[in-house]
Parts: sequence; C-alpha cells; structure tokens
Amino acid sequence: MSGNDERRLGDLGERGIQEHLLRPRYGRTEGFGDDSALLGAVSTPSELVATTDSCPTPVVNLLREPDLYHAGWLLATINLSDLAAAGAEPLGLVVNYTLPKATTVREFERLLDGVDDCCAAHGTKVAGGDIRDGEVVQLTATAVGRCVPGSRLRRSGAGAGDRLLLVGSPGYLWAAALLETGQAALPEPDRAEVWRRACRPVAQLEAGRLLAAAGYARAAMDVSDGLFATVRTLCEANGLGAAVTGRFTLDALPAEVARQCGLAPFTLAQTWGDWGLVVAVGAADVRVVTKTLREEGIGAQEIGVLTADGGLTAGTAPWEGIAQERFSASSWHGGDVSTLVTDVLGGPVA
Repeated sequence: MSGNDERRLGDLGERGIQEHLLRPRYGRTEGFGDDSALLGAVSTPSELVATTDSCPTPVVNLLREPDLYHAGWLLATINLSDLAAAGAEPLGLVVNYTLPKATTVREFERLLDGVDDCCAAHGTKVAGGDIRDGEVVQLTATAVGRCVPGSRLRRSGAGAGDRLLLVGSPGYLWAAALLETGQAALPEPDRAEVWRRACRPVAQLEAGRLLAAAGYARAAMDVSDGLFATVRTLCEANGLGAAVTGRFTLDALPAEVARQCGLAPFTLAQTWGDWGLVVAVGAADVRVVTKTLREEGIGAQEIGVLTADGGLTAGTAPWEGIAQERFSASSWHGGDVSTLVTDVLGGPVA
C-alpha cells in the first residue's frame, strides 16, 4: 500500500482491511486470522506474566502535527514497560484498535508502523489483535512475558534502609516540550535528537531482566505516572516512606534545556513520559548494580532511601512532586499546549 493512501477504512470495510492491510503485514505470523493468537512455545520452566494498558494522547502529538506513528510506538512501550518492571522477557503483544471510519489508510499504516517498529526495537512482535470502528480513537494492548521461576520482580519486598535507584534516562519528553514551546533552544541536530528520544521512549526490559537474574532488586515499578507517584506507590506497597535527595544528573541535552529554563535537573527527572524504572536495592548493592547497568549502556542513579516513618521528603522538605492519577483532576487526557508545560513542571525546584 502507498504511504500516501487517502482511502478511508470505512471504504474498505473489515474484510478489505484484513486482506489489503493486515494480511500483507502479518500473514507470516503463525496464527494470523485465528480466533486466538499464538505467542509461541515455552520450552523452559517459566512464570507467565501479562499486562494490559491503553494509550493516552501522546504529548508529542500536541507539540507538532499529530502522527499515529507516535501513538503506536507509545502503546507498545507502555505495555512493555510493565513487563520490564517484572523482569520479564516479552513473548508478544495482542492489540485492540478502535478507529473512526474516516481514518485513512495512510494514518492506519502509520499506527501499525509505530507498534511494529517499537516491538522490533524491543525484540518482540504483534501476535494478534482486533479492530473495530468507533467515534473516537481508542488504542489498547496486552503484553505477555515470561520470567524465570522465582525471579519475578514485584512492588513489595523492600525494607527500610534500602536504596532507591532510578533506571533510565529521564527528562527527554518535557525537554522536548520546552524546546517546542520556545522556552529553550538547541542547535538543530541536538534538538532533533531530543525530539527523537521524546517520540520513541524505550521500556527498560534489559535492565529488568538483568536485575531479576542477579537477584539485586527487592522491589521494582515502572515510572508511568511520574517519579513522585511511583515512589509513593512503592512505599505504600511496602508500608514505608522515602527520603529522596532531590538531586539527579541528567543527560547533557535535557540538562542544557533545564539550565536555560532555570529548572533544577530533578524537576525534569521526576516528570513522566520517559518510562524508566524505580528499583529498591540493598545499600551494599548500589555500587555493583549501577556499575552493571552502566556497562550495558543503561543509566542508573541512586535517588534516595526507604524509611520506616512513612513520610515522603525531598531534601529537607516534604515532597509534593509531579504526578498524574486516573479519575482525578490530574488524569492525563491531552491538553492545551499553552498551559501544558506549566501544569507539569510548575516552577524551579530549589
């Protein structure tokens, strides 16, 4: 199919979509067209894990011309990130797309490309799914993975005195937002790299598997709703509090954006949209864990310690960080770009 095909899905109908768009793409996938998807044979003892999540409006689609490629990539990432938090190896995704009949073939293929490219980048595949028509776009996926028996990472299992590590390279999404709204400027190659990283966040699957295999992680959770919300939830799961340092060393490009905007690096580090992991490890293991991950090209920094008192502090003050929460005023459903950055980043953090 042409990448500029402006025919509408409503013109093709479900049978036409299957034969002309899906079969050429997925026809060699064993089980294509069957009532159930085939994830593959599991030849070694395994614990199977599954997660399902829907895709919100990608922030990048509010900053530039909307592109369903970004939604497809994000849909895969957010589900694979949950597998990363379990230390799992992905077996495949099952997808569910609700799309208006007016969706063009070009737009639909951009969505499929985004999902497929993200899966390929993470060493997995789309195993099957469902498509239906509806008034608004709704994108959902279910990811299935396998863990070595007894190694699955959980939110619970940490204790007071354990150190918190932030795994990944946060700050790119909201650095891109600051650049796109004219609050900072970088040379074009650097700006393009920030934009690329913002559009293609990666799940920390390798980090999760390494931590699970080595037995270092006592608890883990992915950063889907912001660092504050993640640490708070992890603390609640363990009946603990946390004292975070409020300090973080960003990668060079988001660090320069933060500097130009007068923002503390931790302000960008605690945002959502970059899909890192928060991991609790023993105090004696911090050095070896960070070294092991960095040798694999994975960023990891200590950000605080779990405490017995149940409170949340950043530096010497109570921590009231950035978070989004479903069924609340902070639940993310898109927004006005003119207020978007201020709502998320607020002002500089001392």
